[in-house]
Amino acid sequence: MSETDLAVPSENLDRLIHEIRGQKVMLDRDLATLYGVTTKNLNKAVRRNQDRFPADFMFQLTAAEAQQCLGSRFQIGTLKRGQNIKYLPYAFTEHGVAMLSSVLRSQRAVHVNILIMRAFVKMRVALSDTRDLARKLAALENELKERLNVHEAAIVTILQRVMDIIDPPALPAPPKKDIGFHVKEAKARYRTR
Repeated sequence: MSETDLAVPSENLDRLIHEIRGQKVMLDRDLATLYGVTTKNLNKAVRRNQDRFPADFMFQLTAAEAQQCLGSRFQIGTLKRGQNIKYLPYAFTEHGVAMLSSVLRSQRAVHVNILIMRAFVKMRVALSDTRDLARKLAALENELKERLNVHEAAIVTILQRVMDIIDPPALPAPPKKDIGFHVKEAKARYRTR
């Protein structure tokens, strides 16, 4: 079986991986399309083997989570055939997807699982590269802030001196002279004994 036999090419598998509740997951309907089965049959197989799918392998989405992932295609109430979904979808973590290969025993399931596992690994590598880059950028930002603080103080001092040269501070006003006739006490010429 080749990648051309799949409904979705392997380079587009990462688009089918969503982040829900802090985990990377794939929805049951996307997995069913990849495996070439109906969503109903995929979920039946999972229910028959429920002990293989603990809560950290698979969980059912809430209405809000389904709305976020599926957009306007999710609606509870009157259904128009083919436009809305009736049941809340299930989300499978990477381990849940791996477990599906033991539940769905077809050659196609094996090949699809290999491609999906590669997509999860590719996404994990890209995420770690992004986190490493973010860490390096944060360190660079801190270093630049420290340098700017030193340079900023020097620049402010230089600007203050330039402003003092351009517009020197006003000199203090000379003391006012008193107007009018003032008698100064003459020193006594004669001393009294």
